[in-house]
Amino acid sequence: MVKPKFYSPNPLKLAVKPNGWDLFALMVVFAGILVFASAAKQFNLPFHFGDSIAISLNPSALPGYALQTVLRMAIALLCSLLFTFVFATWAARSKRAEKFIIPVIDILQSVPVLAFLSLTIVAFIKWFPHSLLGPECACVFLIFTAQAWNMALSFYQSLKSVPKDFIEAANLFGLSSWQKFWRIEVPFAMPALLWNMMMSMSASWFSLVASEAVMVAGHEVALPGIGAYIGTAIRQANMTAIVYAIIAMLVVILLYDQLLFRPLIKWSEKFKMDQTASDKTASSWLMNLWLRTKVLRSIAAWVGMQGDKCVNCQWFRVKSHRPGWQISDKVEKRLNSSWNIIVMLIFCAAAFSLIRFINVNLSSHEVCYVVELGLFTGARVVAMILICTLIWVPLGVWIGLRPQVAVIAQPIAQFLAAFPANLLFPVVVFIIIKWDLNVNVWTTPLMILGTQWYVLFNVIAGASAIPKDLKQVAESLGVKGWLWWRKLILPGIFPYYITGAITAVGGAWNASIVAEVVIWGHTTLQAKGLGAYITRYTGDFVHTVLGVSVMCVFVLILNHLLWRPLYRFAVNRYQFE
Repeated sequence: MVKPKFYSPNPLKLAVKPNGWDLFALMVVFAGILVFASAAKQFNLPFHFGDSIAISLNPSALPGYALQTVLRMAIALLCSLLFTFVFATWAARSKRAEKFIIPVIDILQSVPVLAFLSLTIVAFIKWFPHSLLGPECACVFLIFTAQAWNMALSFYQSLKSVPKDFIEAANLFGLSSWQKFWRIEVPFAMPALLWNMMMSMSASWFSLVASEAVMVAGHEVALPGIGAYIGTAIRQANMTAIVYAIIAMLVVILLYDQLLFRPLIKWSEKFKMDQTASDKTASSWLMNLWLRTKVLRSIAAWVGMQGDKCVNCQWFRVKSHRPGWQISDKVEKRLNSSWNIIVMLIFCAAAFSLIRFINVNLSSHEVCYVVELGLFTGARVVAMILICTLIWVPLGVWIGLRPQVAVIAQPIAQFLAAFPANLLFPVVVFIIIKWDLNVNVWTTPLMILGTQWYVLFNVIAGASAIPKDLKQVAESLGVKGWLWWRKLILPGIFPYYITGAITAVGGAWNASIVAEVVIWGHTTLQAKGLGAYITRYTGDFVHTVLGVSVMCVFVLILNHLLWRPLYRFAVNRYQFE
């Protein structure tokens, strides 16, 4: 029997002599390493608290700023991926961990960037004194908070939706938990995770202005980057600089699309559930270049073999049911009850400490006023979710069922999702002042920028994941119209839509801190709401804690009463077997 080349004892012998494509690819790789190394050197420059870093609005400075922003976002994306693999998997596999991790993620995704900023920047500066690495780590952490929660919830939803026959096959072949994770769960979750990685990367642009220009004890710490460039341009009301920033954003998004996401989407096609031959849905010049090389492909084959050895390593093959370690149902129920009590005590202790802190420092009238502001913002969030559902669910299904359209729509959606609401401030200010409009109503559409893309990207991922044989069966049976939506499409995308809606709610609350306070030059428009309250008291720890706490309570109540029951219903009812 002839073994495939993949199982060659030494894949490096498959191609000893490099070809021209190898040389070109190596030049591209080394150029990328040099560029990122030069940007990384800027992270460890000397820095003393109180020093100001001037941000130039000269367009010639934008390439360097863009490179440093790209590096920060890439580091944050890697950290988010590691967080996702660890905590989302833990929550999906352990019911005890699930009861603690998922509510914590619900809370964290609703905490505004400004709150994370005020709590972390001082700590990072103290950990790395006299170095710019402190503010850089704080900036990366803030970008991480804009990426991680969405990715974790998507991966968690995918792991909970793995078809039962896949799990039965893994158990039949005796796969360990480690092997099951890499052979079954990660491949199954990869298509949806990639779409949410793109969404998370785009969402991080939304918080970039706040993360690259921070205020600490009355001093501004501005880090060279596109976000700081945009913030400076807004304060100076420089429309020309805003246009340059938009062009720079477009270039960066296209680079990420061509160098990272397009190859990953092409690679992830083999993980789709289609049981028939799938159409070609994506192309990547970078992957085509890689496939034409010889030495680099041999090196990749060797790396793949080492990865297989790691996955198949006996050290990870822990038996899930050892004779001496089996737990009876009675003991299991007691453990679950004890864990529930522990989790409840932790949350009660945290709530008691928070209530006591607020009660000592603030009056009950102030608390009631902030709750009223939360109702105003909550009404805007609900309205935006309804509008986004009506618009983007049909459009997302249309895109997801047409791979050729998805290839074109993906970079366009990435750019639109990355478009910060701050860049629309000049237009909003002009329209509201020109026609004397109600600020409480007409600043609200800015929140849609933090809401709609979570729904769209998850619906596209859900529509793309519907098995092709099911679509062919529906077509052969003549299922059309509302019956087609009710029996095939809505059940197929429902778990993905719920995941998108949950993250969209957190994104909309977070976006309220930008949407409810519009600043352009010397003009400030402020709507009534919780986001405006948090923005007004940024730097005031007591009021910030009150505003963030009320926001988290609203999100938890909405998730507990609406989204989590719908999510459990989606997992239990609409799961491909």
